Amino acid sequence: MWLINAATLALEFFLPEQAPPYAILSHTWGDGEVGLAEFQRLDDQAKAKPGFSKIQKTCDLARTGGIAHVWVDTCCIDKTSSAELSEAINSMYSYYSRATVCYAYVNDWGPNTTWEDLDSARDTPPRWFTRGWTLQELIAPSNVRFYDSTWTFRGSKADKGVLPHLSSITAINQNILRDGSEDALRGICLAQRMSWASRRETTRTEDTAYCLLGIFQINMPLLYGEGSRAFKRLQEEIIKNTTDLSILAW
Repeated sequence: MWLINAATLALEFFLPEQAPPYAILSHTWGDGEVGLAEFQRLDDQAKAKPGFSKIQKTCDLARTGGIAHVWVDTCCIDKTSSAELSEAINSMYSYYSRATVCYAYVNDWGPNTTWEDLDSARDTPPRWFTRGWTLQELIAPSNVRFYDSTWTFRGSKADKGVLPHLSSITAINQNILRDGSEDALRGICLAQRMSWASRRETTRTEDTAYCLLGIFQINMPLLYGEGSRAFKRLQEEIIKNTTDLSILAW
């Protein structure tokens, strides 16, 4: 896996099992993200992109927290390599679960909006709470720290003042938000796990399935272009590995 040196901004490659402690970013993609090749060059054009400021801020937070490396999905996956992309997506849950800390940057969360406000308006939450990929990014890490649009710290998911609101907004049981380990997930029926994703969206149809591989502890090849067939393949793989047929409700 590729990691960013938080001090030098150099990309360094490690085998996943030999990776040093790292921080990880959870965010929603927008225009002007910086890919791996661009980040390796890191010229003025790349630094001028909006996505670079997210990477830089993540590195700043990591260094402040005494963490020397960072993983950011936009620039730590070679998306021109189908093999590397497939490995990364199938490993994504473990990437987030092994992170020392996850910084959740909610770029449309205004500085005057409280957790209580978000809970009251749970039907129209910030975009981060509506995306398919951020589901596993919320559940898998043990330490998720939330930041609003100004990068102001707004609490951790385990905080007593945050957890009830977070559970209400996402419809995810507080126990799972406290412990998203694979053992804990196995104790949750498949239909309930699928319900967590029911209000979430992805840009590509296939990602509706691919973003759930870790939630269901499934490993399968990625076939971009297969459309809705990806979700059917996910169901088939789940059924092969369980006697819980509640998945058929979806």
